[in-house]
Amino acid sequence: MQNKVTFKIVNTSDPQLGFRTISVPEEAPFAACVKYVAEEFKVNPSTCAILSNNGTGVSLQQNAGQVFLKYGAELQMIPRDRVG
Repeated sequence: MQNKVTFKIVNTSDPQLGFRTISVPEEAPFAACVKYVAEEFKVNPSTCAILSNNGTGVSLQQNAGQVFLKYGAELQMIPRDRVG
């Protein structure tokens, strides 16, 4: 049985949409998690940045378990046109 991690990802660009909670296997590529949530929010996954609650950027080149251990369960999705 695979261990799972759960993320709460908030769409910071549109408060009406709120957040999505996903549970995925620890070994799942984090880029796939971001793609799924971006599509749920109806934004282009290639133009999104993921930040931790303290504002640290999250690399998509990790698996879900690594992201969970480094940054925790609560993350923010920001379309890149709003970054900077």
